[in-house]
Amino acid sequence: MTSQFPPGGRISGARLARLLGGWRHSGSRRGASDLADALESQVLDGRLPVGTRLPAERELATALGVSRTLVGAALDRLRESGLVASRQGAGSWVSAPAGGRVGRRDPGADLELLDLAHASPPAVPGLLAAFDAVRPQLGAELCDHGYSARGLPVLRERLAASYAARGLPTTPDQLIVTNGAQHAFALVLRTLAGPGDRVLVEQPCYPNTPEAIRAAHALPVPVAVDPVEGWDIAAIEAALRQASPRLAVFVPDFQNPTGLQLDAESRQRLGAALARARTPAVVDETLAELDLRATPVPLPPLAAYAGEWVIMVGSAAKTFWGGLRLGWIRAPEHLVEQLLAARHSLDLGSSVLSQLVLAELLADAGPLLRQRRDDLRAARDVLADALREHCPEWTFRLPVGGLSLWCGLPEPMSTRLSVAAANHGVQVAPGPRFGVHGGLERRLRLPFCLPEDRLREAVRRLGLAAASVRSGPRGVDATVV
Repeated sequence: MTSQFPPGGRISGARLARLLGGWRHSGSRRGASDLADALESQVLDGRLPVGTRLPAERELATALGVSRTLVGAALDRLRESGLVASRQGAGSWVSAPAGGRVGRRDPGADLELLDLAHASPPAVPGLLAAFDAVRPQLGAELCDHGYSARGLPVLRERLAASYAARGLPTTPDQLIVTNGAQHAFALVLRTLAGPGDRVLVEQPCYPNTPEAIRAAHALPVPVAVDPVEGWDIAAIEAALRQASPRLAVFVPDFQNPTGLQLDAESRQRLGAALARARTPAVVDETLAELDLRATPVPLPPLAAYAGEWVIMVGSAAKTFWGGLRLGWIRAPEHLVEQLLAARHSLDLGSSVLSQLVLAELLADAGPLLRQRRDDLRAARDVLADALREHCPEWTFRLPVGGLSLWCGLPEPMSTRLSVAAANHGVQVAPGPRFGVHGGLERRLRLPFCLPEDRLREAVRRLGLAAASVRSGPRGVDATVV
């Protein structure tokens, strides 16, 4: 165990309590064990990086509403496993155990780690060919300085053409190439939101969205997305009136993590509500191309209904490969200038080589995207079949698009399950990660991005992990909704 305090930030008791969410196992009296498991899960999931200073025992006990003795016992367990280190006068901090095997309690375990935490497929087969194809173009670029805050003209032209093909006329001047969708969103936040501003966000949502909002010192305001019924447009309209948000964020196409798609009638109503409230909305289309139906059903972009009140964000990460590290923003031209002004203090542009490769891929993207959708559809069905076999009490709705299943668990055990899964060699992101303020202990997101044999093995191990954390009587039937 590390004996010297490593550099790192401090997390307050109140903030840690929010991260832990419903940490206590339903009906359990093993408070110290429950708390230790919940803290370990946050480390496994990267929410508490190594070096993070923990709040004092008294502060954390007050924030959680438990005794200081319970908190001390939980920290003692984590010290024994090497996950927490302490020194008198310096407090306690997160410390990786010897060998860096965070979360593996059995030192003899030697399982291949199966990653069900990241919803990111491998590169499309045509990627290497695209790199070879752009080599002649790269020679001309090498004579220039290589910086472009807007992005290469050829890439912006092809992105504009792709929007026009969807019925949304777009000029290259409305586009900015970014270093991924998350960078694009951070740039919009930096331009349009400030400290104390409210930002409307879906619940559940992609975890990095509220994190980015908080990093901008703004306040995420959740609006519910039901896992079956979807968006409550009336509730969104009320939130726009009552909260007066500075900005809103929506994922209408195969929402992460639910996989839902907003229908055309609701898009029209939502677009009208945004225009009426004069609230800009970021629409994340990272998953929009991943329609897994045998015959895709394209719907009009939300910008077709809300006009200049919608800022669209796209990405090459899920369609082609995350390693390209490319995304883009489509916005009204007057806002593009503001975004470019804000960008100069963050970075000076995106990789020229990656931009050339993406432009090459977009020149004839149809066959690659069809193959991507076929592969994901097969993987989705394999994951669903494996869950029916090994986790028959879990519920899920088979999504028509996207990259993951949003599973319902038979009891509030998501955080504990993520810890137990790590001991079985499976990494999962617990439900509270997808809540604006935690919660969602009865939910688990499972991506279908691994090869099919690894998906089956991962679910087999998950079934064993789930059996080890169940506390109540079990049912008998699987349910798919």
